[in-house]
Amino acid sequence: MDGELPDVDGVLESVGPRLRALRQQNNATLAQLSETTGISVSTLSRLESGQRKPTLELLLALARAHQVPLDELVGTAPTSDPRLHTNSFVRHGITFFPLTRRPGGLRAYKQIFPPHWPDTDPDPRVHEGYEWAYVLSGQLRLILGEHDVILKPGEVVEFDTHVPHWFGNPGDVPCEVLALFGPQGERFHVRARPASS
Repeated sequence: MDGELPDVDGVLESVGPRLRALRQQNNATLAQLSETTGISVSTLSRLESGQRKPTLELLLALARAHQVPLDELVGTAPTSDPRLHTNSFVRHGITFFPLTRRPGGLRAYKQIFPPHWPDTDPDPRVHEGYEWAYVLSGQLRLILGEHDVILKPGEVVEFDTHVPHWFGNPGDVPCEVLALFGPQGERFHVRARPASS
């Protein structure tokens, strides 16, 4: 029976790096987190560095502040829950919800573009890979090479990211997009109709 119990010391040692990663993902300082939780900056710093073991009271306050379940802080995922639990992050004003866990290969995200984002002129970029995007709600403006289009819910695009491209949200409401990113040369296979028998 004892062999089935988790290694408590190992679990507690892993909490510090998780706390630091969550705080950095949210672009929060120790002072900001201290203000939100009521936990002193020095205590937060010692928790992140592993110099202090977390108590349940501290973990509950931090889980609430980071808006994650308590089991995510201690690294124990519920075994009977088939749902994918992921942390969102914000990059350049866009909120990303990772939908895949495996490193490399195809990656899937739900993205939320704020209204009237960005508030700057289009600046098309290029990078390695291939991209597929399906608009769930709102409007998504895409500049792709010489094309400038507004995509609405239910519309999809697929393109080589070596072509200069830029996304924006011209609408008054957030735009939600399901996006797939593939590494160089890895294209998506979309079937538009049933295969003939």
